[in-house]
Amino acid sequence: MAEPRSQAPARLRAQQFELTRHLRDPQASPAPAGIEERRLEVYRGLLFNNIEGLLAGNFPVVHELLGEQRWTALVRDFFRDHRSRTPLFPELAREFLRYLEDREELDPAFLIELAHYEWVELALQLSDAGLDASTIDPRADLLDGVPVLSPLAWPLAYAWPVHRIGPAFQPAAPPPQPTLLLLRREADGEVRFSELSPLAYRLVERLGESPELSGREQLRALAAEAGSDDIDAFVAQGRALLEQMRASGVVPGALANRLA
Repeated sequence: MAEPRSQAPARLRAQQFELTRHLRDPQASPAPAGIEERRLEVYRGLLFNNIEGLLAGNFPVVHELLGEQRWTALVRDFFRDHRSRTPLFPELAREFLRYLEDREELDPAFLIELAHYEWVELALQLSDAGLDASTIDPRADLLDGVPVLSPLAWPLAYAWPVHRIGPAFQPAAPPPQPTLLLLRREADGEVRFSELSPLAYRLVERLGESPELSGREQLRALAAEAGSDDIDAFVAQGRALLEQMRASGVVPGALANRLA
């Protein structure tokens, strides 16, 4: 007897969920009846190998440090247990990072920060953020004007020296001082990292936190944070720093037609 039309979609959906559970975890979830094992093996291999290959490309240092056995086991756990928020392949690396962040303990201890460091490069490459050039005066005075932070310049702070970690350098404990980095996407599309001093890091951070303030206001507030006794000298030093940021594109200019 043919299956009633009203039941067919529900049955198909159930079979799809059954197949999905099997592909995620073949050991714990039996395959749906009626599918040839040879085909199942092809499906299992294609799905897992595609995901593993994409993640290995996004996290090359993590992959290398863990080695094939531990890396493959970690990706299999991710494939089995994680429920992604998006089906988009460009977001797969972010989903893997979310999975790592949700795990209670990871070995080595720097793994999450290292993974974030590797992921954020891809995130900036894919970012469609931009500025309206008509709102920026590239030649404006950065003290009297309101400096504009490029949306393609991201300050990053890590407990571990993630930019140095690799097969030859795997620290057992984080250093006393944090690692402060600036990630920026250049006009040619290349993503580059550079180290920041605490002063430069906090200035970039403040430009993002209080985008309405003039450069002078930013620097005077920063001087107060730092407990500086010589505000004028601090502002002069800060002006030079802002000019360096303009030259590198981190601060493309100040808001046009607006003075503090």
